[in-house]
Amino acid sequence: MPKNAISMVSVLTLVMTLAVTGCGGGDKPKADSGSGDKPKDHDHGPGEKHAHKDDKKAGAGHGGEVIALGESTFGPYKMKASRDQGVIKAGGDAPIDVWIDPASAPAPKVVGVRFWIGTQDASGSVKAKAEIEDPKDPSRWHVHAEVPDPLPAGSKLWVEIEDDKGALTLASFELKA
Repeated sequence: MPKNAISMVSVLTLVMTLAVTGCGGGDKPKADSGSGDKPKDHDHGPGEKHAHKDDKKAGAGHGGEVIALGESTFGPYKMKASRDQGVIKAGGDAPIDVWIDPASAPAPKVVGVRFWIGTQDASGSVKAKAEIEDPKDPSRWHVHAEVPDPLPAGSKLWVEIEDDKGALTLASFELKA
């Protein structure tokens, strides 16, 4: 086989490997909500498009119904949170959506959002940087939050919002069964 043919085979092999396995999702853990009906390798790549119903209406999530975790005002933001239905199990992850809107105008510009499951101090938890799920709904932030193992008693979903001046707003939601 000519040397160029071997190089082309190597390049094609690499391309096919990336197409099958997908590229890394940054600091977002892979999905495994524990419900048994969702793929264990679901992840969102930049600009990836796939079917999601409008979770804002408490419709379907990645593979089924969602659980509304509540709505409240935290600092200058009104927030609403949901997670995909399924058991929150230690060592797994949970697909989480949070909508962040101004509580009153003008609200500081949101430049970063991090989610974690566990205690307020995040001890034993992994903070995951959330991303806007759909550019058509820039208020909706999404991530697959890692569930710590062991899962501390009284664990909650924690949301940390960083504004354009560096100020942090912290919110929490009950995980609900």
